[in-house]
Amino acid sequence: MEPVTHFLTGACIGRAGFNRKTAYATLAAVLAAEAADLDVIWSFAGPVEGLKHHRGLTHTFWAVPVVAGAVVGAVWLLDRRLKARRRNADGAPSFSSADEKGGSGRQPIHWGWLYLTACVAALSHLLLDWTNNYGVRPFFPFNPRWYAGSFMFIAEPVMWALLFVALFMPWVLGLADREIGARKQRFRGRGWAIFALSAMLVLGCWRWAEHAQALAMVNNTQLTAEPALRMAAEPYPVNPFRWHVILETPNFYQTAEIDTRVGTIDSDPRRDVLYKPADTAAVEAAKQTPLGRVYLDWGTWAVVREVGPEAAPGMEPPNLPANRVWTTVEFTDLRFDYSFLATRGTAGHAPLGAWVYIVDGHEDAGEAMNGREQR
Repeated sequence: MEPVTHFLTGACIGRAGFNRKTAYATLAAVLAAEAADLDVIWSFAGPVEGLKHHRGLTHTFWAVPVVAGAVVGAVWLLDRRLKARRRNADGAPSFSSADEKGGSGRQPIHWGWLYLTACVAALSHLLLDWTNNYGVRPFFPFNPRWYAGSFMFIAEPVMWALLFVALFMPWVLGLADREIGARKQRFRGRGWAIFALSAMLVLGCWRWAEHAQALAMVNNTQLTAEPALRMAAEPYPVNPFRWHVILETPNFYQTAEIDTRVGTIDSDPRRDVLYKPADTAAVEAAKQTPLGRVYLDWGTWAVVREVGPEAAPGMEPPNLPANRVWTTVEFTDLRFDYSFLATRGTAGHAPLGAWVYIVDGHEDAGEAMNGREQR
């Protein structure tokens, strides 16, 4: 999932009851819910390194207690700094038993509860990322396999709405209470937070059921003349009934648009068939490049084809003597090669596409992904 969903989910986890157990619960939950995406720093080393390490070690079960510990450590440092400021401001001791027990009027800190809060929020990151079609490797490096639920789009506006309402409504109701002079509630919004998290679970279960229904419809329909070796159903945002289905046969891939609400399958062999490209010398060489190895490890529906002397996005063509020949090899993943807004046809290059320049059928002369060159 994108960061907004992770941050808001963490906020709701903190306000669902953990904030009644310890101070800083919501802060710790927000930080831990997004901390796994710190692996984005690898992208500064180039797009290939970014792809190689994204959703790697930080997105494993082993990382959860480490991430939670790091977040609690950061909160501890913040707490010490705030206490030092209070001491400097009013001359009071930086730490007192009254603060620890809440006798000063401040919410007391219970570090065990704070660590548990951070662990739950860190686990929520893995769960949310598993639901979409990019997937996670929760047992990496012992098991490098990717696991993907593929029933939730990576950016889901319905989730945004649920989470925003859960965090916004308590503030609105608090304003209304102050207008009528009602007593201020110390912990407000637990019911709304629990509602949002429960609704997210219901939405996920609903989408999971529709995903299974889409695959069952394809299984019960003869879409191709050749037997299907495997199939996948990819989600659209907002609409839980709309699915993009991919089938692989020995010689080609075929796609279909599924509507589980009305039970329709839209697939035209003249329009929706992609024949498997030939394994040329350039293609085989591209697969052995650093980009090729990383891409094929991640791209469970990868298609690699030679496109000829065509400049790749974000790259200059190689400057070579006239007696040397270069060609571009393109990598795409069919899981993302469709229009996310449910309109037929796409403009430009597929998301998460990659390119390699191969010289004389064997030499790597440059790599790029998402319009960025690997240097």
